[in-house]
Amino acid sequence: MDINAQTLQSAYVGFNASFQSGLKEATSMSSRVATTVPSSTKENEYGWLGKFPRFREWIGDRVLNSLAKHGYTLRNKPFELTIEVDRDDFDDDNLGMYSPMFRELGMSSATFPDELVWPLLLNGWSNTCYDGQYFFDTDHPVLDENGTPYSVANTDGGSGTPWFLLDVSRPLKPFIFQDRKFPNRLVRMDKEDDENVFMRKQFIYGLDGRAQSGYGFWQMAWGSKQTLNPANYEAARVALGEMKGDFGKPLAINPTLLVVPPSLEGAANDIVRSALVNGGETNKWAGTAEVMKVPWLV
Repeated sequence: MDINAQTLQSAYVGFNASFQSGLKEATSMSSRVATTVPSSTKENEYGWLGKFPRFREWIGDRVLNSLAKHGYTLRNKPFELTIEVDRDDFDDDNLGMYSPMFRELGMSSATFPDELVWPLLLNGWSNTCYDGQYFFDTDHPVLDENGTPYSVANTDGGSGTPWFLLDVSRPLKPFIFQDRKFPNRLVRMDKEDDENVFMRKQFIYGLDGRAQSGYGFWQMAWGSKQTLNPANYEAARVALGEMKGDFGKPLAINPTLLVVPPSLEGAANDIVRSALVNGGETNKWAGTAEVMKVPWLV
């Protein structure tokens, strides 16, 4: 192949077409559990977290729901993914073999949020959320009917394989994907006088983005390392369903997504998909949640 501006442009068009194809083929699983929040600055402040606004009887003056009770900030981080094409492959007109690679590049871009969101679940017992407690903890501070603080749990501990029960029905889901710049534009360095081409005969193509992930309302998520069985599933459902906000207001949490790693898919299906259990008894938990097997949770 004669390497010139026209052939380099033609190669880029082909690479980009493969990249865009891969971008369309893949879908991020994280969108089921994380709200995407657009970002236009280096960081976003989520001071309003901790406020589940509920109506009250209007007696006397209005009660203002402050949106700056908690200081929870997510600072965007830069990310990149870069690949190289050897000049010899241009010379030998051997570019067809790169098509699958650029499709994979597109799929990696589409699933980029998964790489930020799913570790939030696995690390929820050691990462803090807006109230300063670990996201999955036994002593989240909440005010009772009289304004007295007490502790609330959204985990029952354990030491086994973690599983999660979530309410993902609200505008703000339990987790946040903060999108500053999504990596969906393929950039190239393929000019003859680019240093990488001149010194190392490498044509470089890459992606870059800026984003961050974080925790939303802990009240909408239950994390457990106990055995995934009907008793512990029931305990999680009851605990989430009985969640209250400050001053005793019921939050009406309705957990319907059971998130598990591949190793617990069978146990999850037995609990919420099997119509019969114990040799013929009606399964009272059948259909109460959707099972979501997540390969990122390993």
